[in-house]
Amino acid sequence: MYFRPPYGKGGGVDVETGDAARVFYPLMLESPELRWAFIRKVYSILAIQMLLTVAVASIVVFVRPVANFFVSSPGGFGLYIFLLILPFIVLCPLYYYYQYHPINLLLLGVFTVAMSFAVGLTCAFTKGEIILESVILTSVVVVSLTMYTFWAAKRGHDFNFLGPFLFSAVMILMFFALIQIFFPLGRIALMIYGGLASLIFCGYIIYDTDNLIKRYSYDEYVWAAVSLYIDIINLFLSLLTLFRATDS
Repeated sequence: MYFRPPYGKGGGVDVETGDAARVFYPLMLESPELRWAFIRKVYSILAIQMLLTVAVASIVVFVRPVANFFVSSPGGFGLYIFLLILPFIVLCPLYYYYQYHPINLLLLGVFTVAMSFAVGLTCAFTKGEIILESVILTSVVVVSLTMYTFWAAKRGHDFNFLGPFLFSAVMILMFFALIQIFFPLGRIALMIYGGLASLIFCGYIIYDTDNLIKRYSYDEYVWAAVSLYIDIINLFLSLLTLFRATDS
């Protein structure tokens, strides 16, 4: 569920006018105040997404009839599958309308709530200690990698080269998950999967934070927030998978 939006209308740039340099290194050619305003806007949206996720997931976890409905009622399992695939469905229109206000915010809200239900249902049948460990480690890793990326970008480091490697790693991870579904490989395989996924999404946090600093344009604030949100949620779920396999 990871997509990269095109830059500008049609994705084209004019090298002779310097637009190419502005697309790839806008921070070097614009007012720092404007870029920091954009970054604050993205992180504000991301903070609201995370708060909404915590609220919805907490309701699913602590209000037991909600979780029991999905596992005991006849239509609960079908609704559970629908909620799992709903984020993928919403991402398609969100990809095309992420620059159109207020449609982009409406789709962003639907996407966040759908992801929150998926996270809540995963946590509903997990030990509280494992959830707490995953939350704490995710928070520490996200803050640390974000601070490191800003520090590295300030000193001229660029992480755009990570894109092809991370995409290839996600493809391998997806096939690994499909194999695990049809041919379960046991607890050790789940631990390997959780560990590899955690490392991959740590790389994505660095990559997308670097894009936030240098490459996103001002009207791409929704997609920038979605990218970071997906990275954080996937890192949390990967750590949850790793700790659950270790605990079992």
